[in-house]
Amino acid sequence: MKRIRRSFGCCAIAVWTALPALAEPPVPIFDAHLHYNAEAVAAYSVPVVLDILRRNNVRAILVTSTPNEGTRMLLAATSADLNVVPFVRPYRSDADRANWFRDPGTLTLLEAELGRGAYRGVGEFHVFGDDAAGEVIERVVDLATARELYLHAHCDERALELILRHNAAARVIWAHSGFSVPPERLERALERYPALRGELSYRYDMTSSGRLTAAWRRLLLRFPDRFVIGSDTWVNERWERYDEIIAWYRGWLADLPEDVAKAIAWSNAEAMFSAPMTRRAATQQP
Repeated sequence: MKRIRRSFGCCAIAVWTALPALAEPPVPIFDAHLHYNAEAVAAYSVPVVLDILRRNNVRAILVTSTPNEGTRMLLAATSADLNVVPFVRPYRSDADRANWFRDPGTLTLLEAELGRGAYRGVGEFHVFGDDAAGEVIERVVDLATARELYLHAHCDERALELILRHNAAARVIWAHSGFSVPPERLERALERYPALRGELSYRYDMTSSGRLTAAWRRLLLRFPDRFVIGSDTWVNERWERYDEIIAWYRGWLADLPEDVAKAIAWSNAEAMFSAPMTRRAATQQP
């Protein structure tokens, strides 16, 4: 009987010792591509959104919404447990997506919103090919660069080249890392543009049978400080699948060394927005 009690006691000690490791929370997530658009506002209240983020240990979000009121609603929910980084979107409605880069009113919209003082970037915006060559987008790029704002660009390789030709000092977060641009060409873009950051939502080509492909693993290990992750909740179906989206990220992050996984999940984006803008940039006029 004493032997049985001793064995049980040893087992209990072993289990108790293991409990802290089992209870350790997952790595925090910085969701660097989140939308709180009008249809989401109608379906998901701010407290519901906060609960979704909390259960996934999402501790910071980069928010960009159509219209911008959705972003301001989440910004008002900033707390010790949630850092909200607001970006201003150059859209009044979804209809602006097709022509914002030709509309001189885009600058008026941006200047009015930026007058609120809180925004850390411009975007997410959509532009492709030579549409990025025009005067309006050049002025947007210069405006953002003068104010030390990031540009969150959903664009192809040609448009990316033109954006950075407008102003080589521009800081671009490449939404979806070009969406279908293969790792080999992404590598060349990261080499060419040292300030470029790649965001990884919708890049389901990264994995095969739930594991990182060899090409993507090599790219992430070569540039561990250049990638961020995001949910891209552009439609409510993405909000419905939010837990699944974050679980997908956690699945392939587990294939990486711990320090690299933490950098991509959290530290890279956190470092981008931890420093305040300079006083000059905050008041700079284009």
